[in-house]
Amino acid sequence: MADGSERTVPVRRDARRNRELLVAAAREAFAAHGLDAPLDDIARRAGVGNATLYRHFPTRADLVEAVFRGTLTGTMAAGDEARQAPDAWEGLAGYLDAVFAVLAADRGTNDLMTTGVEGVPSLDAVHAHNAETVALLMARAREQGTLRADLALEDLLFGLAALGRAVPALEATAPGAWRRPLALFLSGLRASTPMPPLPAPALTPAQLTGTLRALGPHRAR
Repeated sequence: MADGSERTVPVRRDARRNRELLVAAAREAFAAHGLDAPLDDIARRAGVGNATLYRHFPTRADLVEAVFRGTLTGTMAAGDEARQAPDAWEGLAGYLDAVFAVLAADRGTNDLMTTGVEGVPSLDAVHAHNAETVALLMARAREQGTLRADLALEDLLFGLAALGRAVPALEATAPGAWRRPLALFLSGLRASTPMPPLPAPALTPAQLTGTLRALGPHRAR
């Protein structure tokens, strides 16, 4: 019994170390190239073979989950804080600024938050939490008279996703430059008099999901 235990400890230690190396390598590759970063390159960065990568992470979604779980949890915490803001508009604007700061941090996180990626449980949770946070703040902002009444949740979510795709390029050009177009976008959501009507119906939830999936991740370069 003792001999068997002594043999398995180094194996388990090596396996744990390989997993940590793969997660670290994937984090770097996704940050630089987006979620389409080649898995072969990730294994090479980690100094392990492809078979080792697939043994730990059978699918790309499994690897994405391991890399970004902590980041997504932080985004949900920012949403919880925003929900407590007395001024709903200020809560919404502050929350979106925090989310966009995350989008600017790396292309992998941007891909996750602005497109539809299937098979990542943490992402499903944060998307649902984000939509709930935005919907709650929108409802309160309407009651407080600071948000235009004809704005649909899907209008806001799509606009944020589309603008969010540009954040990495803006951040690379001039750090923090994305705050200007975000402010301009939000200014169009404020209640005003007179208020011109919107020219087309809002997307349905299914249409929004399909559109985000069609955007796809940033392509590896």
